[in-house]
Amino acid sequence: MNYRHAYHAGNFADLAKHAILLALLDCLEAGAGGFTVIDTHAGAGLYDLAGPEASRTGEAKAGIARLMAARDAPAAFAALKTAVARLNPKGPPQFYPGSPRLIAERLRSEDRLIACEARADDHKGLTQALRGFFGVQAIMTDGWSYATRHAPGEPARLLVLIDPPYEASDDGVQAANLARRILAANNRAVIVIWAPIKDLVSFDTLTGRIEDAAGAGAVLIAQTRLRPLTDPMRLNGAALLIINPPDGMEGPARDIVDWVAASAGEGGEGRVDFAGAVPS
Repeated sequence: MNYRHAYHAGNFADLAKHAILLALLDCLEAGAGGFTVIDTHAGAGLYDLAGPEASRTGEAKAGIARLMAARDAPAAFAALKTAVARLNPKGPPQFYPGSPRLIAERLRSEDRLIACEARADDHKGLTQALRGFFGVQAIMTDGWSYATRHAPGEPARLLVLIDPPYEASDDGVQAANLARRILAANNRAVIVIWAPIKDLVSFDTLTGRIEDAAGAGAVLIAQTRLRPLTDPMRLNGAALLIINPPDGMEGPARDIVDWVAASAGEGGEGRVDFAGAVPS
């Protein structure tokens, strides 16, 4: 699978991923003290939906364009809609923020973001997208290695976003291995893993690996399924797997995936499940 983000910015998967991410930041900000965010595959940070890559797929039309025009979207989308409107004050969305830009806009003085990107062209865009934000570093590096070496251990508050392109066949394995290494040093770290859903066998294999890596920790699995999983050659959905989800995440996550599946799907559904030590 090729998921270079410029081609898919603002699509259904971004709506679910980014709205849930912003809800997660709300929960973390309610806790005591600052936190560090490591984004292992940050991308370019900001995307032109009228550019050649996004125009080639047109996926934003059924994604962010539909959300911005919707009157029935639940309150859980408010923060994402505000962030997109801020970038597009004069009309329909042309510019769409990636995860590192959304995180950077939310950082407080006690928080910090390390955004990792290995591609030179995307790193250049990332540096521009994050210019002027306090507490932010855009590093041209392999995010897998950086997070392994530099993720702060206990008692630091830590959020790691793992959002690989799934161009390599072992990206899912690497995600599980990285999660295991981070938790060994900081078992309270919140780890968010984005995953495509093409067929049930592949997705169940990935979720099993993540659950094993989490050990006794809870895993919230928020799925946006556009359609039944009958054609494994299509991107039939997307999911976020959140290890150590903070209290208060289930409700917003459920509202988000249900609305996206109903709005952009073809007989699909939203699902939110827990594995491991389910929060009380």
